[in-house]
Amino acid sequence: MFEATAERIATGFSWTECPRWHEGRLVFSDMYNRRILSLPPEGGTLETLVDLSERTGLDGADIVTVGTGFLPDGRLLVNSMFEKVVLVVDGGEVSVYADLRELAVGPINDMVVDAAGRAYVTQLGFNLWAQETPAPSPIIIVEPDGSPRIATEGGELMGANGIAISADGSTLVTAEAFANKITAFDLNADGSLSGRRTFAELDELPDGLCLDADGAVWVAQPPAFRALRIVEGGEVTEQVTVPAAEAGSSTACGLGGPDRKTLYLCCGFEVFDWEASRKGAQGSIWAAQVEVSGGTTRP
Repeated sequence: MFEATAERIATGFSWTECPRWHEGRLVFSDMYNRRILSLPPEGGTLETLVDLSERTGLDGADIVTVGTGFLPDGRLLVNSMFEKVVLVVDGGEVSVYADLRELAVGPINDMVVDAAGRAYVTQLGFNLWAQETPAPSPIIIVEPDGSPRIATEGGELMGANGIAISADGSTLVTAEAFANKITAFDLNADGSLSGRRTFAELDELPDGLCLDADGAVWVAQPPAFRALRIVEGGEVTEQVTVPAAEAGSSTACGLGGPDRKTLYLCCGFEVFDWEASRKGAQGSIWAAQVEVSGGTTRP
């Protein structure tokens, strides 16, 4: 089995999440600082794509930025976790793209956008930060015109988290964090889901994930300080670890770099204490070279 230890390329953030490769830079969420940032491939000068620190949350909700995606016209979508809305950034202006408050039963989470501009949004199904009991919930689909619907055909999932689409656009995978498994669906031409199946069962909680060009899943496991490459059926073929004392929990991973053979890991401390996470500024980005490219997978 291929094994590597990632190297830290950037630090000074709160809880980092949802890495994406876009137009030659790594895009990620600095959750509790309410920002979406980007970095060059090997670290360096940060760019702030959107800063929501001055935003007043709908219904008095806290602002926490999580999953992101890019529409075909280049506009950035951002999930506002506790507002339960998808925001769109257009020329520096931020507005509500899709209001999910009547559809989401808990905080919304990650996102992937397909080639047609359709967004698939995961939700936890319960308020983890309020110590509620885990509960199932479905994926929410936001159509290219911004209209949302529940993906009832996909059924409910136990804390759907990271989410990705295969290079050919035919398969969608998501991590069921509170069922310790990765679930796959067939992705139909009209955007609907079918063919639900277990891609892999895991021995530790899965968090953020991505796909590579061969159809394997890279999934981050916060309690184990690592990301695993898993082929359908559950065989683990590669492992990238981070040093726990320096990195904290490994929360999400994404493939990027010029050839998309760099695995980036988002890591952080104090996920439940937002203020401590901000003040400690120990959130970080780590990187390791892997053998299979991300190709044209999404995000």
